[in-house]
Amino acid sequence: MSTYDAIVLGTGGVGSAACWQLARRGARVLGLDRFPAGHDRGSSHGETRIIRQAYFEHADYVPLLRRAYELWGELEEKVDDKLFSQVGLLQIGPREGAVVSGVLQAAELHSLDVELLTATESERRFSGFRVPAEMHAVYERRAGLLYVERCVQAHCAAAIDCGAELRSGVNVLSWQDSAAGVTVRTDQGEFSAAKLIVTAGPWAGDFLRAINVPLIVRRKHIYWLPTAQPEYQAAHGAPAYLYELPHGVFYGLPAINERGLKCGEHSGGQVVTDPLHEARLLDPADQDRVLTFARDYLPGVSLTPAHRSVCFYTMSPDENFLLDRHPQAEHVFFAAGLSGHGFKFTGVLGEVLADWALTERTKLPVEFLSLARFH
Repeated sequence: MSTYDAIVLGTGGVGSAACWQLARRGARVLGLDRFPAGHDRGSSHGETRIIRQAYFEHADYVPLLRRAYELWGELEEKVDDKLFSQVGLLQIGPREGAVVSGVLQAAELHSLDVELLTATESERRFSGFRVPAEMHAVYERRAGLLYVERCVQAHCAAAIDCGAELRSGVNVLSWQDSAAGVTVRTDQGEFSAAKLIVTAGPWAGDFLRAINVPLIVRRKHIYWLPTAQPEYQAAHGAPAYLYELPHGVFYGLPAINERGLKCGEHSGGQVVTDPLHEARLLDPADQDRVLTFARDYLPGVSLTPAHRSVCFYTMSPDENFLLDRHPQAEHVFFAAGLSGHGFKFTGVLGEVLADWALTERTKLPVEFLSLARFH
């Protein structure tokens, strides 16, 4: 039976980053995944993801985001590929709503560069986005997009270059902790390690039942809407965007190719009990909600999608991440429940998990994401 310093279950967004962080420090690492790097069966795909710093969800995320920006830059240098584009982010909603007020609070607490715009000012500056007169907008210049599949593949490539062993096509059946370390049982044999890191995305609940915090998986549909208008093109300075509306939260990213503007609903989503065998069929009601939003607020796009994709949100009870040591297994650490806003953090979460696995401590302020908040 092969023995490693650390085994990582799931080499998607966080897991691939953890593999690199472990391997670059000289650890003997094994990454296991059912699917190959950059696959479209979980949560880390769909061409692009938003990255931002003025975090309306919780201002305590901001120090982690500052470190995340540094790590994405390091990874770009390591693999010599463009993984991030600073296109800015326009967020629209009621002045006292969760989004606008949360962005402004995070910006004030952490001295971030954010502009508050009236509806008229926003439409004058960003002509492709309709803003109701009673709403405001906040614009974050340093926000942008990450090329999501390329990011995962880059982390995997960097990990392999540093000596990590990554295996795809492996079904993990179970793990067992003991005083000597951890044993992982798979359909291709057993593996042992001093430490185990669980980063299994929508399958995390299968491996973390004993943490006694429920994880709910929601199916999310994303659409690409064709447009020839420059105000929606990343190459012409179009921003990413998010709308907080009475009937839901909608978001998207500028066009980077002929598929067009990316658009989806962040709120809602059907609960999925078996993400592995989910059929991923078109949901007419979901599509109608998104296209109605586009009709009302994005007047320069086609309402006939050029492409559609499905991913999963793995939701924690409070929609903040779960990042901790397993309460019943001292050699096991995990990141789970990223709740649809985690990809931008994958590099820094991987660093924290590697810190814990190799040194039992981290300098990064992640206590607010521990299981302690539920007990």
